[in-house]
Amino acid sequence: MSRRIAIEPLAADVFAPFGDVLEASGEPDRLINQGLCGRWHDRARLDFSDGRAGISLFKAEPRALPYRLEMVERHPEGSQAFLPMSEHPFLVIVAADEGGRPGRPRAFVTRSGQGVNFHRGTWHGVLTPLHEPGLFAVVDRIGDGSNLEEHWFDEAYTIGRRDRPSQAG
Repeated sequence: MSRRIAIEPLAADVFAPFGDVLEASGEPDRLINQGLCGRWHDRARLDFSDGRAGISLFKAEPRALPYRLEMVERHPEGSQAFLPMSEHPFLVIVAADEGGRPGRPRAFVTRSGQGVNFHRGTWHGVLTPLHEPGLFAVVDRIGDGSNLEEHWFDEAYTIGRRDRPSQAG
């Protein structure tokens, strides 16, 4: 089996088994503030076993492609949302659970203005910006007890853009 994973564009329908795509696309659900502000209402399912929702700021070092994926993590006690604070795309890596272990990972790249919310217990890669400044608001569970489980792969995956056929010329 190939250890190479091609990056896919991030789309809500394809990403739905893993979480929510957060974006202000299409018509807003409501107009507020005297009609000067569109509201895309209730776009993520925040899910915590106990504790409370908290907003933290993360500043992550940008990564280069191809990206070497050695580890994924999950949060059994709560969902986790990554909301970029810049217009730059970032890499989103997820894997289905297969008997308590991650299956074959999938990789997505966001468009400007997209964020994600991982469902509780979803295996995912670490925050992976592709550009400076790598600044994100992160909404996740704040509470007692451990909410982190890591899985290190026996052999790393290589994540890169889809191969493009060469053009004769």
